[in-house]
Amino acid sequence: MANQNPTYLTVKDHSVSGEEFQLLHNEELDMLETFPQPQTDKLSNYYKSEDYISHTDTKRNLLEYVYHLVRQVSLKRKLKLINSFDSKNKNLLDIGCGTGDFLETALKANWTITGIEPNQQARKIANSKTNNSVFEIEHLEKLEPNSFDVITLWHVLEHLPDLEMHAALFKSLLKPKGTLVIAVPNFKSYDAKYYKNFWAAYDVPRHLWHFSKTSILELFKKQNLQLVKTLPMIFDAYYVSLLSEKYRSGFMNPFKAFWIGFRSNRKARNTNEHSSHIYILKSGNS
Repeated sequence: MANQNPTYLTVKDHSVSGEEFQLLHNEELDMLETFPQPQTDKLSNYYKSEDYISHTDTKRNLLEYVYHLVRQVSLKRKLKLINSFDSKNKNLLDIGCGTGDFLETALKANWTITGIEPNQQARKIANSKTNNSVFEIEHLEKLEPNSFDVITLWHVLEHLPDLEMHAALFKSLLKPKGTLVIAVPNFKSYDAKYYKNFWAAYDVPRHLWHFSKTSILELFKKQNLQLVKTLPMIFDAYYVSLLSEKYRSGFMNPFKAFWIGFRSNRKARNTNEHSSHIYILKSGNS
């Protein structure tokens, strides 16, 4: 079905393979689909890079330093967000938790935590911070239904091969009044349109899907999960622009990147199309 959709853009894998992929526009969901998508058993090969930043705690260059600096601010904001929900027992599931910093932050704030991370190296680091609360992705099937007050996916949904299956799984794991939090890039942002095939947040083929607000709304509506709030991720415009400059010109141009990130956030005041969004979803019968 995917290859019947029109081609929106052709994008190169800038960080690992150098291969080219098409972004096909699913007009029904207003979503882009990476084509061809790697077979499941070969997908892990595209993550084998020392530069895959969410799997490491290193600070070797400007990009990594900025990433970790921004992450410290983001962690406080993420904690404030989940603390704002009406969650009496404070059971948290973080899927694709990377090196575990958000889980560690939540743990210190008296949340009961569970993490899922497929990358062995990142999982080992995460477990050292979380009292061994992080598991392989197969562990999702062992979790009890209706057991989590909050489920978070911070830039993870775009990596999951079977969207509808996972959406149904998330719904089953949530308590009846639970909250699903999803953060993903937005291909309709100004920085995405400016950088086009050099936009770092396409990150093919690791990102299998590329979302708009419409696609998130429609995808989870099928699971009776209603979109109740959309929040901007202001820092993403700057970070993504910094990496996009590297892809486009061969070096990081922090002044140009900052200007494009600034323009993207400024234009989003009118369009509500930020570089990335946080979507807050709740059960329709909660």
